[in-house]
Amino acid sequence: MTAKQEVQSLLEKLPDNCSFEDIQYHLYVLEKVHRGLEDVREGRTLSQQEVESRISQWLTE
Repeated sequence: MTAKQEVQSLLEKLPDNCSFEDIQYHLYVLEKVHRGLEDVREGRTLSQQEVESRISQWLTE
């Protein structure tokens, strides 16, 4: 599916009375999901243990 087709599909799913802000939010989320999936395909992920270690460090600083 092309980006244009995805946006069209998204717009069809939103209610007719949605605001520009609603549309922007849903486009933002869609883009973040795509970037996350791309990161997974490219191997740019962290293990659960690494995430927990990093969060632990943030909470103690």
